[in-house]
Amino acid sequence: MSRRRLLSLRRDIPAPIFAAAGVLVPLVLLGLWWGVTALGLVRPLFLPGPGDVLAEGLRQAREGILWADASVSIYRITVGWLAATVLALPIGILMGNFRLIEGALEPLISTVRYMPVVALIPLSILWAGIGDGQKILILFLGTFFQQVLMVMDNVKTIDMNLIRAGQTLGFSNREILTRIILPAAGPGIWDTLRITIGWTWTYLVVAELVAANTGLGRRIMDAQRYLATDTILFGTLFIGFLGLLTDAAFKRTGRLLFRWTRR
Repeated sequence: MSRRRLLSLRRDIPAPIFAAAGVLVPLVLLGLWWGVTALGLVRPLFLPGPGDVLAEGLRQAREGILWADASVSIYRITVGWLAATVLALPIGILMGNFRLIEGALEPLISTVRYMPVVALIPLSILWAGIGDGQKILILFLGTFFQQVLMVMDNVKTIDMNLIRAGQTLGFSNREILTRIILPAAGPGIWDTLRITIGWTWTYLVVAELVAANTGLGRRIMDAQRYLATDTILFGTLFIGFLGLLTDAAFKRTGRLLFRWTRR
């Protein structure tokens, strides 16, 4: 395939080339990482080699530490994201369809979404204690407000001509919502859910910052105290790997649910 075709704007390329490009960049970065550490250009305290990080991961897996931490963190992520989604979906859909509700809620939600979640940790402890509820609350707060506004925007992008056509045919508001708006906005809303669960993963370390005994984020914070850089790097990469698996699962499910969006 010619270089011109590969670099054409918005043009499809063969799947093997697409997949190879996605593998090549991480391999190049891994090679650079290995080269820098192998040549001693950076002290291991600041950047351990890939082999050291892998050895730390194998140790955690062998001793059961990794699976215990991962199971707790996945539970917190799942509950926090589901709680945010269950509330954000109906609120976002209502805001996208009714200007009165948008006018009443959008200024408040837009303001709160800019508040740093870290600053809310003291309040979350006061409100929810120091158990799992507090961690889940932080994950909820970090996801909910952005999710509401993104769902609202997904709904507002629906062509008004489709809605007017439904009104002309005598559809009720409920029928317009279920037969026109939701099917048309469904793919966009699904992408919003996929993106926001990624944000939930990024808040994990913050959520497990205080009074957590287990969890991937807690392990990273404990390693910081002892300058265990290999543990910090492995934990960060493992969270990214779990997030990648989550993203792949959402993409696969989205292709099955919304087959008509395939190109």
